[in-house]
Amino acid sequence: MLRTTINWKKKDEQTYNRIIQKTKAYLNVSNTVMDYGCGTGLIAIELAEHVKAIHAIDTSSSMIEMADKKAKERNIANITCAHTAIMDTRYEAGSFDVILAFHVLHLLEDEHTALHRINELLKPGGLLISATPCMGEKKALSILLSLAGRVGLVPNIKSFQIRSLIDTMEKGDFSIVESVCLNESSQEYFIVARKIE
Repeated sequence: MLRTTINWKKKDEQTYNRIIQKTKAYLNVSNTVMDYGCGTGLIAIELAEHVKAIHAIDTSSSMIEMADKKAKERNIANITCAHTAIMDTRYEAGSFDVILAFHVLHLLEDEHTALHRINELLKPGGLLISATPCMGEKKALSILLSLAGRVGLVPNIKSFQIRSLIDTMEKGDFSIVESVCLNESSQEYFIVARKIE
């Protein structure tokens, strides 16, 4: 059991490191970035030195507290943490060069509305960079997660298939720049999409 746990942690760490490395390739020091659903701020902290500013947001107050604490402990001054949602009207249209959405899209009730808002917040030609498990690629797992969600064992998770996720993004006025599977077992896909001007 312990060996299995260690193997999963290694796979998760490898996936996390790939997300960081692949994302860095799309960033530059003049970028203003939103980390949508930032969680404890791990990715924002790793990327902070590569951009001008990061606005890290999450709907969980405990996650934001942890993210803010980590940024302050490391003396990272260009991360602003906020307990809020992407629909917050304080964020104006065309404010961001890049919006990160790691492990978020499959948890949303209405991904279409969220993608519309992301598109609105991005500057012309801005990038949406995401990592999303596409459980619909594995039928048995998709059914199991759906049942577990109905009885409240796990949050409701959308079982995207990669093609349907890409179609949803393209219908939201994005063009796909890159799409790659990061992890075969979880069918997690790293997708970079550019706002169509």
